[in-house]
Amino acid sequence: MEQTFREMLQASFKSKDTEEWIDVYFTRPIGLVFAIFWNKLGIHPNVITILSMLLGIAAGVMFAYSDLLHNVLGVVFLMFANFCDSTDGQMARLTGKKTLVGRVLDGFSGDVWFFSIYFAICVRLFNQNIPGTDIQWHIWIWLLALVAGIMSHSPQSSLADYYRQIHLFFIKGKAGSELDNYKQQRAIYEQLPKNKLFARLFYYNYSNYCKSQEKRTPAFQKMMEKIGENYGGPENMPGELKEKFINGSRPLMKYTNILTFNARAITLYITCLLDCPWVYLVVEIIVFNILYVYMHKRHETLCADIAVKL
Repeated sequence: MEQTFREMLQASFKSKDTEEWIDVYFTRPIGLVFAIFWNKLGIHPNVITILSMLLGIAAGVMFAYSDLLHNVLGVVFLMFANFCDSTDGQMARLTGKKTLVGRVLDGFSGDVWFFSIYFAICVRLFNQNIPGTDIQWHIWIWLLALVAGIMSHSPQSSLADYYRQIHLFFIKGKAGSELDNYKQQRAIYEQLPKNKLFARLFYYNYSNYCKSQEKRTPAFQKMMEKIGENYGGPENMPGELKEKFINGSRPLMKYTNILTFNARAITLYITCLLDCPWVYLVVEIIVFNILYVYMHKRHETLCADIAVKL
């Protein structure tokens, strides 16, 4: 029997716990319409991912200007980049068209968007005065963007994604999650032939990405180690402890959502349209970092508490 649109939409969600309302009622339905259309045309999800990267770059170019028209176009381009990002994931889940190239592109696309946007903000503000002074931003806007992008945005997003995958792993198992670890990914890298340069580059970088997540989550690593030693894996651990972890992790999903795209994009839209994009960088450094620290502390406390009971 052919699935209805609603059934396909539900099947394209990762889980109710990890989907934001703005995605459930806005991004995902539009992404699914695009996915159905492009799938009928035989277009591969990887092509959609490349399109999302180009749209994200176009958004960055628009945000380099201070007039309203360019900034409205920037908002539109970034929204469509996000629709495409949703589309490629939905297509991959619905059709099973998953490839190594797709994994690389999907992880890289968001970085391309925001590198372009941070660069554009710096270009836009470089010769403008710092508010309340007669001093131009010059090098200071680049330093502010560096702290906001590399030292704040990047670790926030990676840990938020890690916690999402952990939650999905505990509620849906390995098949419903993309939770990986450094040892496994490094082993894949070392086993690849020397002439598989693209695959080796991916697994080298991805294993280090996993390693950075693991270094920041010692209590979770200890909990998983004890689960493996005592029960052979989460699927065999006592039901009440597994449920306790899921119930403790679930409230943190709202913070993982805030630290991924929508809240960040809305803040960007508002500050660029009001011609004060430096405020976005400050919010990134102060507000989002406070949420990041709080989310991290709560998750580590939860894991340490459960590890004691294992």
